[in-house]
Amino acid sequence: MRILYHHRTQAEDGQAVHIRALIAAFRALGHEVREFSLVARAAAPAAATTAGRGSRYGWITRAPRFARELAEYAYGPATRARLLGAARDFRPDFVYERYAFANTAGVYAARRLAKPLVLEVNSPMVLELERTRGLSFPRLARRIEQHVFRSADLVCAVTGVLRDMLVEQGVRHERVLVTPNGVDPERYVYSVDARALARAALDLGALAADELVLGFVGFYRDWHRLDLVLTALARPALARTHLVLVGEGPARAELERQARALQLGARVHFAGARPHAAIPALLPAFDVALVPAINPYASPLKLFEYLAAGLAVLAPDQPNLREVLADGVDALLVPSGVEEPLANALVRLCSDAALRARLGAAARAKVAALDLTWQGNARRVLAAVTELER
Repeated sequence: MRILYHHRTQAEDGQAVHIRALIAAFRALGHEVREFSLVARAAAPAAATTAGRGSRYGWITRAPRFARELAEYAYGPATRARLLGAARDFRPDFVYERYAFANTAGVYAARRLAKPLVLEVNSPMVLELERTRGLSFPRLARRIEQHVFRSADLVCAVTGVLRDMLVEQGVRHERVLVTPNGVDPERYVYSVDARALARAALDLGALAADELVLGFVGFYRDWHRLDLVLTALARPALARTHLVLVGEGPARAELERQARALQLGARVHFAGARPHAAIPALLPAFDVALVPAINPYASPLKLFEYLAAGLAVLAPDQPNLREVLADGVDALLVPSGVEEPLANALVRLCSDAALRARLGAAARAKVAALDLTWQGNARRVLAAVTELER
């Protein structure tokens, strides 16, 4: 098939990883993909992807809220003629669009072409923006979002929880396909010395063999609740345990202050942002991989990478994660945002090497069992599009 892939993503973060990986998966399966985007992307960028980076359009994010919002509304009308022109030149079998706030360009182009629109939805943007930066024109935003959702021939939601939210907004259940984040598991096959090499790459080579590492990858904010991990780290039972944060984020200053207050000193390591291509080789440094908190509809990219790396995972016990994880089988799940259960689970994991090994092996097997891969997602999308055409 010929696929026109449209997105408006500027940042070099997990969104960019998702975009590149899915395009590569479609191509690996023998399909032709043309990318139409606000920002041209290299196949393997040098920029760090564990922290967001801007582009020459970065001024939009610094503009006053109402001005930024107006620019986002204008993107669809301003882009649709160029998108339609690219589509007519390429002659795709369908348009694949990564949903962005107020973006109507894909709907317009697909209708004019009389081709299916596949809309990938990673979050309910209007709800999310209302809760974070706020919206100047909320009623208009909701009306446009519902129009885009209902106009798509197929909606790919990253979790079943998000699927149900979309159905509540009027999308027909049979039009929604769940396609969680994925991973390329072949990138997470390790040699016997992978742990030592990873620790050296993270400047952890001086740790003793019995010192354990709790690891987190990503752009971290206060709501990730890494503060609970630091509180647990102060327990005597975790005295020979370190926390390593691979990435950057606005929560760093407060975490540094907390680490000083708890006298954790050199046991908290801020490793900084690393290129996404380097992440597979760094994960063997971890003994326990952390997802301390996540929003209730997300499909965290880091989780699939932890699973593929065969790591023991600690994560919140909530429906979107239970779609992938089973407590005590391939992860330990604890109530979200509650200090005592999280600390107890960390003590349990750090004191039981056999448990960590069992959970890690099951985690790696889960990737294969559920086909939690980028090519798996591509196959699911292509099969669903084929059904649309029958």
